[in-house]
Amino acid sequence: MATGTSTLEKPPFNPLNWLPGLSLMDRYIAAELILPFTFGVVAFTSIGLSIGVLLDLLRRVTESGLPLSIALQILFLKLPYFIGLAFPMSMLLSCLMVYGRLSSDSELIALRSCGVSVYRLVAPAIAIGLLVTGITFAFNEAVVPAANYRAAQILDQAVNKNRPSFTEKNILYQEFRKVKQPDGRREDVLSRTFYAREFDGQRMKGLTILDFSQDGLNQIVASESAMWNAEQKTWDFFNGTIYLVAPDGSYRNIVRFEQQQLKLPRTPLDIAKTSRDADEMNVWEIQDYLQLIEQSGNQREVRKMRLRLQQKLSLPFACLAFGIVGATMGVRPQRTSRAAGFGVSLIIIVSYYLLIILGQALYQFGVFNAFFAGWLPTIAALSAGLFLLIRLNR
Repeated sequence: MATGTSTLEKPPFNPLNWLPGLSLMDRYIAAELILPFTFGVVAFTSIGLSIGVLLDLLRRVTESGLPLSIALQILFLKLPYFIGLAFPMSMLLSCLMVYGRLSSDSELIALRSCGVSVYRLVAPAIAIGLLVTGITFAFNEAVVPAANYRAAQILDQAVNKNRPSFTEKNILYQEFRKVKQPDGRREDVLSRTFYAREFDGQRMKGLTILDFSQDGLNQIVASESAMWNAEQKTWDFFNGTIYLVAPDGSYRNIVRFEQQQLKLPRTPLDIAKTSRDADEMNVWEIQDYLQLIEQSGNQREVRKMRLRLQQKLSLPFACLAFGIVGATMGVRPQRTSRAAGFGVSLIIIVSYYLLIILGQALYQFGVFNAFFAGWLPTIAALSAGLFLLIRLNR
């Protein structure tokens, strides 16, 4: 009797098999989501890059003589920005395609006949959505701002715009101090106003300082220029006049100087040297910038940056919201092709960005504060997904 050895085929490699605590169903659905998610990232990134950057770069290459090597370098640096935008959209597309296919192949019907609830079916999409949310936030904080800033620098240098990395004109800084009121409350009172007409990156020009450190206006400093003295932590003022003001508002004394040191904070210099767009800063940098400009009196810039901060915080959570929306729409009994899933994704994505515009408009009219305006699209998508999930479970 002949004997032989039989060889068993090795199961295909699944990167999710090593994760503990996952059921076979969880691993199966999660593994199915990986390929369409990757396809979505590539597709949406390509579309965004082509519309948002490539056409403009081609125009600059042909009309402005931008070197092709510089254009390719800028294109590469702008790639992370569109990858970050593609993560939420890809999450929506992958969930629509995978759950739609499982539904059309009656696999979900088989699972539900075994007692698996809709909530349990959608759980893998929620878990992957949370994972992608964390990845998106980290990617948008660590990679995207630095790449955007570098791309802007290279482009400006290449087209000879010489965009300064600082605020050139009208630097305004207001310093406040805490004053105890008769009723015991502590209130912010204006202590000093610092204004510079111009800044060339090193020297402030055309300065006026109003000093309210005592009750009322104490002195006025008008100076031709000033520079920050890093060693002594003071400002060196040049060719100016100090007007000392009496309590009744009359001039008490006038002092002219060629050089004078004044103990003022470095904050006006920090305000002047910060000249980045919100897309070129991460959340922490925007918060630091907000602390500076809130003291400058530029309320228009303050409102804009507050909104951009909330939008940056809310965008990663769109991955979770789109995961729930895509999964619940896909779970419904239907026969959806890949093309139809891609089309539905585009409709939902366009609706999401229309809500971004609506939130901005309501914020400008004072209807919403920065938080609700920035989170409006994500809250709407998450609410719609939860509503569909609860309704479908019934």
